[in-house]
Amino acid sequence: MIVVHGPRVGPLESDANVTEKRGLWSRLWASRPWVQLGFLVLTNSWFTRNTTLAIPCPGLNCYACPLASMACPIGSLQHFAGIRQMPTYLLGVLGLIGALGGRVACGWSCPFGWLQEQLFKLPVRKWMARPRQRAAWWVLLLVSLAFGAGVWGMVAASLPGVVLALYLVAGFGLYAWLGASRVFALLGLALLMPFFTQEPWFSKLCPAGMLEGGIPQVLLDVDLRALIGPFFWLKLAILVVFAAWMAVTRRPFCRWVCPLGAIWSPFNRYSTLQLCVDQDACIRCNRCQKVCPVDIRIYEDPSDPACVRCMQCVDECPVSCIRVGGVWGG
Repeated sequence: MIVVHGPRVGPLESDANVTEKRGLWSRLWASRPWVQLGFLVLTNSWFTRNTTLAIPCPGLNCYACPLASMACPIGSLQHFAGIRQMPTYLLGVLGLIGALGGRVACGWSCPFGWLQEQLFKLPVRKWMARPRQRAAWWVLLLVSLAFGAGVWGMVAASLPGVVLALYLVAGFGLYAWLGASRVFALLGLALLMPFFTQEPWFSKLCPAGMLEGGIPQVLLDVDLRALIGPFFWLKLAILVVFAAWMAVTRRPFCRWVCPLGAIWSPFNRYSTLQLCVDQDACIRCNRCQKVCPVDIRIYEDPSDPACVRCMQCVDECPVSCIRVGGVWGG
């Protein structure tokens, strides 16, 4: 008896059809770096910005980049939170992408995801860390109330922005230890902070924004260099820390921080693109984990919220027990 773990659509296919479709995805996966590079160029093409800058980018790409031709979804989300309006169009685009492929945009079209994968190829010693298990809800609630009170006190006291920024960075470390750093980034930095302070705090601290927007803007505009202060150096330090982390750990920003990935993660269980694993055929060799850009064993949960749907495991599996299911798999 064959047991398939994960969503199924229709009866099991013949070995010949599975092999043929596996070959199709293998050829497609081989072109993934070029697809990622193509999206990097597309979202930073500049020439189309007058007509495309209002379109949300299918990935994390800073709208402050001098070449940006599409809007950053998280930057847009913060804007609407700041003016306290419902971003119907933005949520519709994000929902459509998630419904079609779950986190497939993270694996195929995110410029910052592509950068993380390239840095991980550097020949340095690797640190295979994993996000911690999330703490109990009541622990997170109590910590959030105490942390929020601290933020309110700092805002009420009109303390310098760099002090509040350091407090938020410390908060990220705290929530990472509690296993909820992406929740903190999405709900805390990208929604609640802009809602109450009318400032895009996630963008203020985002290493992608510093790399694509902050540094180029300072290099191109002489007047901006005179405004460089402690906040700029803090953002640069955050970028350097993440760049070093990316070289030793697979996609740490995606796994610990990215609020965009946090939005798409729940869609992995319900999207039209699914991965299925034949548990009887699987030999638990863990080759899927060795090639996975987010360091998961796909046979444990084919709908894992962390999976970026890169399809590399489909090509790597020595016994062809992983296949593409749902509408995309036919």
